[in-house]
Amino acid sequence: MPVVARLGSGIPLVARDRELARLRAALAQAGNGVAGAVLLAGDAGVGKTRLIDELAADAPDTLVLLGRCLDAGETGLPYLPFAEALSRLKTETANWPALAMLLPQLALPAEREPGTGAMLAPSLIPGRRPEQDVGQLQLFDAVLGLLGELSERQRVLLVVEDLHWADASTRYLLSFLLSRLKSQRLLVVGTYRGDDLHRSHPLRPLLSELVRLPAVERLDLAPFNAADARRFVEALSDDLPEDVVGQVAERSEGNAFFAEELIAVATCDDRSLPSALADVLLSRVEQLSPEAQHVVRVASVRGRRVRHERLKEVAGMSDIALDTALRELVQHHLLVVHDDEVYTFRHALLREAVYGDLLPGERVRLHAAYARHLAQHLDERGAAAALAHHAFQSHDHGQALTAFIQAAKEAERAGAPAESLQHLEMALNLWNAVPAADRPSDVDEATLLRRASWVAGTAGQPERSVAFGRSAKKALGGQSPEAAAEVLLRLAQALSILDGNELEHHQVMMAAWELVHDREASPTRARVLAGKASLLRQQRREADAREAAELAIADGQKANAPGAVADALGTLGILDDYLDRREQAREHFERAIEVAREVGAVNTELRAWYYLGLMHYDHGELKEAARVYNEAGERAQQTGLTWSMFGLEIRIFQVLVHYYLGDWAYAAWASEPPGMSVSSTVLARLRAANTHLTVGRGELAESERVITKLRSDWHRDIQIALITGGTGGELALWRGRPELAVERVTDVLEWTRKLGGPWALGDIRIGAIGVVAHADIAAKARRKRDAAAEREAIARGRELAEHVRLTARNGVPRTGTLGPEGRAWLARSQAEESRLDGPGDPDLWQAAVDGFGYGLVFEQALCRWRRAEALLGADRRDEAADELRKADETATKLGAKPLADAVAAVAKRARITLRADAPVREQVDLFTPRERAVLELVATGRTNREVGEELYISEKTVSVHFSRIMAKLGASRRAEAVAIAYDRGLLETP
Repeated sequence: MPVVARLGSGIPLVARDRELARLRAALAQAGNGVAGAVLLAGDAGVGKTRLIDELAADAPDTLVLLGRCLDAGETGLPYLPFAEALSRLKTETANWPALAMLLPQLALPAEREPGTGAMLAPSLIPGRRPEQDVGQLQLFDAVLGLLGELSERQRVLLVVEDLHWADASTRYLLSFLLSRLKSQRLLVVGTYRGDDLHRSHPLRPLLSELVRLPAVERLDLAPFNAADARRFVEALSDDLPEDVVGQVAERSEGNAFFAEELIAVATCDDRSLPSALADVLLSRVEQLSPEAQHVVRVASVRGRRVRHERLKEVAGMSDIALDTALRELVQHHLLVVHDDEVYTFRHALLREAVYGDLLPGERVRLHAAYARHLAQHLDERGAAAALAHHAFQSHDHGQALTAFIQAAKEAERAGAPAESLQHLEMALNLWNAVPAADRPSDVDEATLLRRASWVAGTAGQPERSVAFGRSAKKALGGQSPEAAAEVLLRLAQALSILDGNELEHHQVMMAAWELVHDREASPTRARVLAGKASLLRQQRREADAREAAELAIADGQKANAPGAVADALGTLGILDDYLDRREQAREHFERAIEVAREVGAVNTELRAWYYLGLMHYDHGELKEAARVYNEAGERAQQTGLTWSMFGLEIRIFQVLVHYYLGDWAYAAWASEPPGMSVSSTVLARLRAANTHLTVGRGELAESERVITKLRSDWHRDIQIALITGGTGGELALWRGRPELAVERVTDVLEWTRKLGGPWALGDIRIGAIGVVAHADIAAKARRKRDAAAEREAIARGRELAEHVRLTARNGVPRTGTLGPEGRAWLARSQAEESRLDGPGDPDLWQAAVDGFGYGLVFEQALCRWRRAEALLGADRRDEAADELRKADETATKLGAKPLADAVAAVAKRARITLRADAPVREQVDLFTPRERAVLELVATGRTNREVGEELYISEKTVSVHFSRIMAKLGASRRAEAVAIAYDRGLLETP
């Protein structure tokens, strides 16, 4: 039987047993330690809230946290639903100071902005302002940590209603939480109106992202069918005539809220039932007294929620008259009263209908009245944004401009850069529409644009950050040299993040320096000097960079700008590393970390961590590099900057270093993408780094999909091209397609050449993989006795090997020398070159094995496999067996299936047991006897007809057998199937 349950409001829950059962099952699963989330979609009024109420009402031993998103303009508070949900908690939030951005009561008395009294989050105290999006991500971690802590005590149900109205920061936080649902005893339910999601709605891409998460499911709440609609109406009202019940059920179109309103109209008088929902709702308003109609219209302009005091002020009524009107509205179920003297519309659709029915002049006057009231209460949380909305709607652009600027500051303090940017954009749009006399006197357009550039960068939108910075530069005029230099410095910082802006970056930075070079020491001059030093270092003007860095330190110490001091110390560390003065470099990096940490300049601190780890990496000290990057990664996570510029670089090296050291489980963890919204470049970089693992483990189909997709992301970052160009070639080789490997290697080398390559280590590694491919093509040509193809492969292979040698002679640009990794890949290239015309040189392969011996365990094992082949060609069987066993041990430990299969194939052909104490066992043949006979004849070059004649079977039967062979080998062509069979030892070399 369908569920029919009456709640406190008297509204029945009908025909929702399937949906309710799914929600209860998800909640029960959460209670067992499997966290989950349900996205509940449905049309407005279909019954989403009623379903959630029923779930919460029948959830014993469950902490229910409920928060609602409000329509634009109703509130200036980002994260409102989370603030509402957590506000009922008292002592539980005290251990999470970052929650002060949501819950101002947690802020310490000293944590107020001087002059305004506004609350500041602990991480945003003046003088300790962290860089980029640290505040936002600290908040995210705090919310996740609190929910996890609560779920250890009892099951938690977190409900976020009306996600179609969610602000950007709320969407980011929801994405962050849902991507980290694991073993918490937590169920998150989000509701939204599916009919409101137009093509460009900002919730649509988030939903597409979330539904792919394993812990998230989507539940669609459809309207009632005809029978259920009738049962709903019957359950809600027992005294309606039968014909009226039928009319209400039919005209409600399966919408529960619509049905309720139709019933209310039907029970009030005998008029015909309206057919449109707006008509139904407005007909109920028309039945009210004039005073009640006035109050409900005033309330609709504020939003779905309005405070009693604010409603009284704007309505302009006496206490008695207002109370009488409100009592009437509550009795007629239009408004709901709450304990905190707040009234809400019973349904958002009701508020929308009333607001939409206002006359234009009436609407403007009421918005203006709210603006006047809010202007007297700007100390309230979110009042500036609300004032900006009402002032803008009442066409008071001067007041709106000032309020949007203030709202941007409040949003930034709350760790909501997306909303801060939105307010700044509105202010910039109004700037020219407001007479100069009505603009704020303490800010100009260039300053606003500079601020927008900074906030866009913190919100993960580097392209827009550059655009705002360029606009700020154009708006310069009349500012002091320091103020103008700050604008140019901000643009230079934005340009430094994106590739392809090197010339403009240099010009802007030098222009900033020209403005302050003859000025007294100041924080601005120190910051410009530090930025100049970093730029000159990138241009390899080491002496000039050192001079600028030392001047920045002197100015910073004199003008009390420790952030600039820390930045310059990091640059000195990099310069010392260039000169191989490692002890001095280490001291400078450690001092930079210490100074930056003291003032909360987290990005500067992470920069020093990154280059300290890179110093160890470049010198082949992989274990020490891993230690540094792990500590740096923990620091980035603690401060919420894992996905900032240097946080990402640190995470990438965590992936690479642990991959090289053979800790593939850690590397896999480090390569997991973030759940929150980040730039496409961040995701592409992580996916590129992860292809080392997926290719090495033999996840070939997934690797092919990712590498093919990442080809369109090469323009985002040169490292994406350098990594996937190499792993794409390796993937093609493991699949027995050396021709494709050559195509991919050629593609990436041509791409990097256009960008000013060769790129040293990247070109050496990719070139070596290209030599491998040509050696395999030459070997295949020898098996087919195709002398012309063999000569061409050898010639092209030697040409590519020479490119590797020439690149190696120039060294790595960052250090001027070729480090251990570069030397190892050069040795492998030379060893692969020896395979072009034969089995290879064992001594050259020994050099490659030794070259990777400083810690690159997979590459070393791969070279042992190739050396074993060369040793077998030289009839040195015992040495080959030793190399094969070592390679097999590493491949087995890592789970490197393609390498393990290749080693096993060589061992099988050579009749070598890979484990000395294991008996020789016959392997199960992959093919049936008939399939093997067909494969062996096809490998000799026979056509299907010739094979059929020799085996006395039809040509069609031969085709069927070979189709099965290709399916077993994962091949798409005949030649590929034969090549794979040879490489796996399934065919003897003719």
